[in-house]
Amino acid sequence: MKTIIRNANVVNEGRVFVADVLIAKDRIEKVAPEITSSKEGKFVEINAEGLYLIPGAIDDQVHFRDPGLTQKADIFSESKAAVAGGVTSFMDMPNTVPNTLTQELLEEKYGLASEKSLANYSFFMGIGKDNLEEALRTDTENVCGITDDGLYFHNEEGILANYPVFLEKLFSRTETLVALHSENDSIIKRNTAVYRQKHGDDIPFDCHPLIRSEEACVSATKGVLQVARKHNTRLHLFHISTLAETELLDNQAKVREKRITAEACIHHLWFSDNDYHRLGAKIKWNPSIKTERDREGLLQALLADRLDIIATDHAPHTVEEKSGNYFQANSGGPLVQHALPAMLELYHQGKISLEKIVEKMSHHVAEVYRIRERGYIREGYFADLVLVDLHCPWKVSPQNLLYKCNWSPFLGQEFNSKITHTFVNGDLMYAKGQVTSDTRGKRLKFEKIR
Repeated sequence: MKTIIRNANVVNEGRVFVADVLIAKDRIEKVAPEITSSKEGKFVEINAEGLYLIPGAIDDQVHFRDPGLTQKADIFSESKAAVAGGVTSFMDMPNTVPNTLTQELLEEKYGLASEKSLANYSFFMGIGKDNLEEALRTDTENVCGITDDGLYFHNEEGILANYPVFLEKLFSRTETLVALHSENDSIIKRNTAVYRQKHGDDIPFDCHPLIRSEEACVSATKGVLQVARKHNTRLHLFHISTLAETELLDNQAKVREKRITAEACIHHLWFSDNDYHRLGAKIKWNPSIKTERDREGLLQALLADRLDIIATDHAPHTVEEKSGNYFQANSGGPLVQHALPAMLELYHQGKISLEKIVEKMSHHVAEVYRIRERGYIREGYFADLVLVDLHCPWKVSPQNLLYKCNWSPFLGQEFNSKITHTFVNGDLMYAKGQVTSDTRGKRLKFEKIR
């Protein structure tokens, strides 16, 4: 059976235009001003007049907690939230239990996803002090990349950005994309000691950006960039959180030509340090949410192409794990269901265009990772598609949350735009508030040379 989406406002490759889109099996068969349905065969038709059709968002940084931490989340629950939020593909981090530090454990996660994921998927290979050779075996056509995100590098302390000697070894040898979390641990420790002396364990949450400070981010990012540029490594920087860091990045080359790319995350684009008094631990992330100047600076860096993509760093914890004092409350929170509505709200505020949102959440993610046949509305590409009503206000409430942890920093937030339909590989996965299929997503495939 084929599906025709009729009279949609198609947002794709820098244009908005009215067209019909024909889906056949898992692919986009035709995009045209008008598509005539054949008398032979069965067709499903969706009247999309007044709606906007965009390529499904691709989130390159999620923590779906499966295996080992499934009290917080699992691949099924979070992929359901993802498709409800217009995210049709995700890339998951290695800080599960056990950490994904061997090729065998990596493939076990792919096996889990093949049984549980409603969205398309890929998983990062983890990198640590003792598995360099194992990480270098990573198959660049079948795995999105190598990362340390969420992992301690050595003795449960530090991240890779703080170990320049090891960075030299990795960057001089790797042939795949390396994605890193970049903060200076020694600066963070120093700042923590200062505020602990002042407040004890009850450090106010608005001190978080002073502890995990601009200086900590800029110092580490400078060091990582220096080594990556020396070896011409294919480096991607996760969750840039400061205006100062964006000024270290290049906006001259087209995204596909860049050897170093970087991203902004939804929470850094939406919240600022003014929100800690209201939300406290609910917006405690690493790196921290910083000043209003940084928030605005990140958005301007996206518009200027210093930052290349938008991600979530979706990292759910239970309500209990987000409770307690500064040291007890875990960092991270759920975002994947509300990322696209939040960006569309910035569109309504006149801060970013629809075309730029699609570029940063779909097109450029496909280009940064060299994902095969996804991220665009093109004939022959996989039919990962999202229909959006830009004028359908709704409020985030416990009743419409799909996260397993059942909370969100967006609770009570009213959005003006609503996702009405999500197609994954041509299958209508989500429609009008309900998951409509039990079909599973596919493993993402990549170009060999990145």
